[in-house]
Amino acid sequence: MHHTTDIEKHLFLQIAGGDQAAFRELFHRYTPLLRPLIYKLTTTDHIIEDILQDVFFKIWLSRDKLPDIENPRSWILRITFHDCFGYLRKEATKRRHEIVPEAAAEDQQLDFRETSRLVNEAVAGLSPQAQKIYLLSRRDGLKLPEIAETLGLSLQTVKNTLSRALKSIRDYLAEHGVFLPLLLLWWWSL
Repeated sequence: MHHTTDIEKHLFLQIAGGDQAAFRELFHRYTPLLRPLIYKLTTTDHIIEDILQDVFFKIWLSRDKLPDIENPRSWILRITFHDCFGYLRKEATKRRHEIVPEAAAEDQQLDFRETSRLVNEAVAGLSPQAQKIYLLSRRDGLKLPEIAETLGLSLQTVKNTLSRALKSIRDYLAEHGVFLPLLLLWWWSL
């Protein structure tokens, strides 16, 4: 089990019990990670704090679910993506005035699920080794040297394989009409 995941799961348990100090610690742990991500996704400075607050508000409201979450980082990133896409969708709608808000929200949920499904399909199509490396990195949160050690491979092999895997996933998504920059793909969690 990855050490960071252990700490975060412990924090999740404390937050589930209503521990506000643990919630503050989670907030301080994640804001340096989420701020640049939100900016890269939305390219809008003034929305960062709103989305951050919304993400943590959702975490606090989901306290009862927290003990069952295996990978806190993936779960928090998923909420963040969801909020960022929601914001982008709303902005696009405002400019076009075509889609009614309810339909826009529904579309966005579908887009998110569809993209997740395509990423999973693309991962399933990777070679067994690339699949293993990708999952250890994205799902289990292992760093590249840890993956190399776990699988008995050189660091360079792990780097090259992961980079090819990401490119292959991006190409697969593009064939299906979903265009994600590599950076966003890197953050995308299973």
